[in-house]
Amino acid sequence: MEYNKELANLDNVEILGFTGEIESIPKTLDQIDNIRNSCCDVGIIQLMNADAIAGKEHLQHGIIHAMNAFKRGDNLAKDLGIEILIRTSAQRQISKAFDILGLKEGKMNMAVVLIDCPDYFVDELSDIFFRDDAVLEADESILMKIYDIPEKELRNIHITDILIDKTSKLIVDQ
Repeated sequence: MEYNKELANLDNVEILGFTGEIESIPKTLDQIDNIRNSCCDVGIIQLMNADAIAGKEHLQHGIIHAMNAFKRGDNLAKDLGIEILIRTSAQRQISKAFDILGLKEGKMNMAVVLIDCPDYFVDELSDIFFRDDAVLEADESILMKIYDIPEKELRNIHITDILIDKTSKLIVDQ
C-alpha cells in the first residue's frame, strides 16, 4: 500500500541518534519532559530503541503513517509519540511496540524523533546523551531476531524494505 506523502509533512521533524546510559526510565522521561516543558509544551520528543530501527527511512515511514493515522482519525494511540512507536514497530498492541522500541535500563542506542521542537533541544539532549547518528544504521542480525525475519527473505529484499512493508501491512489490516 502506498502511503500519502502529501498528508504528512516531515518539515517539522528531526531524527537523531544518541547513545547513553539509562539508569532509571522514569528519571530519564522526567528529564525529557523538563526539556519539552521548558519551551512551549507542544513539541514531541520520542525516544526509542535504535537497534530495532532499520535506518532513517524506516523511521520516517513510521512517522508518516502515524501522522496520517491521526489526520484520518484511525490512530491506535492517543499520543502521536506512542503512535510512532506502534507504526514503526508494525505492532497493533502498545505493549508489544514498547517491548520492541521502548527504552531499557542500561547502555543503549537511541533514536530520537523531535516534532515541532526548537533547535536548542538537540543541545539539551546532548547534555544527557552522546550524539551518534551511526546508531540509526540497520544491523541486520539484530533486526532479524527482533522482527523474526528469516535469512532467506533477506536474499531478495533489503531489511529496510521488509520492515517498511510490515508497517504498511498494519494499515491494510485495520
